[in-house]
Amino acid sequence: MQRHTLAALLAAACIGMTMTPNAAQAADNPYERGPAPTTASIEAVRGPYAVSQTTVSSLSVTGFGGGTIHYPTTTADGTFGAVAISPGFTGTQSSIAWYGPRLASQGFVVFTIDTNTTLDQPDSRGRQLLAALDYLTQRSSVRSRIDSTRLGVMGHSMGGGGSLEAARSRPSLQAAIPLTGWNTDKTWPEIKTPTLLIGADGDSIAPVATHSEPFYQSLPATLDKAYLELNGADHFTPNTSDTTIAKYSISWLKRFIDNDARYEQFLCPLPRPSLAIEEYRGNCPHTS
Repeated sequence: MQRHTLAALLAAACIGMTMTPNAAQAADNPYERGPAPTTASIEAVRGPYAVSQTTVSSLSVTGFGGGTIHYPTTTADGTFGAVAISPGFTGTQSSIAWYGPRLASQGFVVFTIDTNTTLDQPDSRGRQLLAALDYLTQRSSVRSRIDSTRLGVMGHSMGGGGSLEAARSRPSLQAAIPLTGWNTDKTWPEIKTPTLLIGADGDSIAPVATHSEPFYQSLPATLDKAYLELNGADHFTPNTSDTTIAKYSISWLKRFIDNDARYEQFLCPLPRPSLAIEEYRGNCPHTS
């Protein structure tokens, strides 16, 4: 009987030792959301979260042009990180609408915005992205669903240039993703936000040689950064649903807004050239 009791105690101790690292790992990252990712899950049109949306009128905000908020419907998992996304020159939120439900379904609150005018320059778009995040976390109807310390920005073309401006102005941002970004400023050594630049090999409006590549090269060498050049793509590729853009954007946002190391596998080792990827550069392993 004593032998059985001793065996039971030893078994319980072994189980405890087995479970403790997992419990400790979960406690180490309170921001982790959603099931363990797979290639299929991050390439899927919809992720594990059901999503709803709410429209924000330009008349109800200041500093930007309103937009649409997409968010996970559940509150069981606690709060989520949030991302504001700007369209490009002459564009409206309709040109970036597909990011809203796709990213939100992976566990983010996503604000696709309109700018004050369709002709706003990158510095203005950067300020508008920050104004949108402030509205989202302070005044919006979904503010209680958001962790205001875990925020990021994205943008297309001049909106991409604006996302660099926003990251420079607010170093507390956790992630920035310029999409075929355009800006007359080519150097960004001040940025402290993990940044994924996405360019296109056939871009004649913001050619990678004079935009995305010098942007990437000017970022600090110690920064968590990456440069993804799409193969067979052009300046407007980010305006329509794209699996490659989604896959790496989701991975980047998860890795740095959620601190979710489960997504490191999709970013490191560096992805190799393929039918979809012309080139990928970056720092590995990531440290943030």
